[in-house]
Amino acid sequence: MWKDSETELDFLDFDYLIAVLSDTISDDKLLPASIGVYGDWGSGKSSLMYMCKKRLEEADANAKCLVFNGWLFEGYDDAKSAVMGSILDIIEENRELTDKAKIIIKGLYASIDKFKLLRNGAKYGADFFLTGGLGTLADITLQSIVQKVSDKAEDVEVNDIKTGIREELNNKELRNDIKKFQKEFAELLDESKISRLVIFIDELDRCSPDTILDTLEAMRLFLFSGKIAFVIGADERHIAYAVRKKFVEIEGIQIDIGKEYLEKLIQYPIRIPRLNAEEVEFYITCLLLQQELQQDKFNEIVDLLNREKREDFLSFSIDQAIQKSTLKDDYKSKAMECVIVAKQLASVLARGLNGNPRQCKRFLNSLDMRLKMATYKKKELDRKVLAKIMMLEYIMPSLFKKMAELSSKGILGKELATFEENNLEKLHELKIWKDDIWVKSWCNIEPKLAMEDLTLYFYFTRTSLDEKVSLMSSKLSPLAQKICNKLLSKTNLEIKKAIDSTRDVSETEAAKILETVYNSMLSDTKLDDLKFKAFLNWGESRESLFSETLSYLHNLSGNQISMGFVPYIGAFAKNSNKSADVKEIIEGWIKEKPTLAKAFEKELSS
Repeated sequence: MWKDSETELDFLDFDYLIAVLSDTISDDKLLPASIGVYGDWGSGKSSLMYMCKKRLEEADANAKCLVFNGWLFEGYDDAKSAVMGSILDIIEENRELTDKAKIIIKGLYASIDKFKLLRNGAKYGADFFLTGGLGTLADITLQSIVQKVSDKAEDVEVNDIKTGIREELNNKELRNDIKKFQKEFAELLDESKISRLVIFIDELDRCSPDTILDTLEAMRLFLFSGKIAFVIGADERHIAYAVRKKFVEIEGIQIDIGKEYLEKLIQYPIRIPRLNAEEVEFYITCLLLQQELQQDKFNEIVDLLNREKREDFLSFSIDQAIQKSTLKDDYKSKAMECVIVAKQLASVLARGLNGNPRQCKRFLNSLDMRLKMATYKKKELDRKVLAKIMMLEYIMPSLFKKMAELSSKGILGKELATFEENNLEKLHELKIWKDDIWVKSWCNIEPKLAMEDLTLYFYFTRTSLDEKVSLMSSKLSPLAQKICNKLLSKTNLEIKKAIDSTRDVSETEAAKILETVYNSMLSDTKLDDLKFKAFLNWGESRESLFSETLSYLHNLSGNQISMGFVPYIGAFAKNSNKSADVKEIIEGWIKEKPTLAKAFEKELSS
């Protein structure tokens, strides 16, 4: 299995991105600089920053890098103070400071305390007024205020504390503290002999809007010193959302405040592209090789693959590169087996998972875990067969569940053979999917499954057949979870916002969102009108969901369908161009609930 975290090993062809990022940071003419590393959740932003950090530190011993994880401070500290304090900490901890530098850094720490007091003054003041005592004064850490009231510790008055705070905040030194901080920080960098200070800010898009904005404001404070660069790794949509949440759009003026703010703040945006099928193949091959080969053999073959790719990346072929290697036949055979599995998965996962490295790795971890489970049960599964079935589990969950049901009844092989032989008109149980392009492509992938006994495969994937709404939604990316929450909000405005975001998630996540909404809808005693609307609106929002939506509708009984659902069902039939399939489902509902007949007749004829 593979650890789901950042890495300094480049399996994602990030070489050119690392070079651009490193060159920008290393160019003194561009400093101070703010750089955005933008990409989807799981696209490799953290890994790119760690690779860049490693390259910078290897190239320049006087460069100092800090990785600040904003999420770690979420809810525990003032983010602005945490960023500023962390920057001073790394200078103090990793350098033998001169006496002058020690004096400067002490003054800078004191300035941070004052900034923190300014931010929290209202909160502490309210606490003092309500309790009539010291309250949370200890958290302020301004010794000067404590001393002003320490001689009255037992019977301290609110006015004494108010006076102490007022005297400290009205101090002339504090009013000029921002300029002084910037000047002294520049002096500290010079005195510390740091060639450049690079602050990598990670996990920011996991944070609340307030934490995001606090962190960005802290960054701005340092962007007046020439030897510093900030690198923000985030999904830019989340940052823009945080800005919009804080600053409401100006009515009557057609500007995107979030986008405008980001463009002003981030000078050099670098966007991580989604992996294409060839890149997914290379990534999966490298992961599988890492597992299958000894470390020295793995290093040898990955170095070879990277050399071959650099020479001519447009015509690069993994197969040919491995054949050219000096590996012994048994190692070469293992390597080619990895390539075969990677080729099997690449084209489908590149589309279904939007070429997302984290989701590809999670897919492989699930695959590997199930193979191990089978081994512990003294059973053997074919990795290629299991991988093909798991593609359905991820991208077509309703078809996956239907096939598991047919397998338990012993009739799956016949239906699959009909599908694989392209006799689509003879399909019975799987006919809902007969026109689905993705399913047709999946059927053509080797190995063919009609003649396989899939009982064991469904046994070891059975946990996903019983997943509940909360468990399923927890597997979604932060953006997909937000979309899911909007669809389940039972408000038309939020549902519309969710539908507008349909292209922002992969096919796999779109399918999981559909399944989550469907299961949430079924968890209610009676199907909710707005949940049903959200379910069908999402189901018609992209072609890859049409067959899944039909399958879910087919599972509903006529008694669950209310008159208010009829317009939504009619709209889905028209917008998906699936009128014939929908009419067939409706006929079954009418047999169970005849009162639906006139309403559907009127809706479908209009």
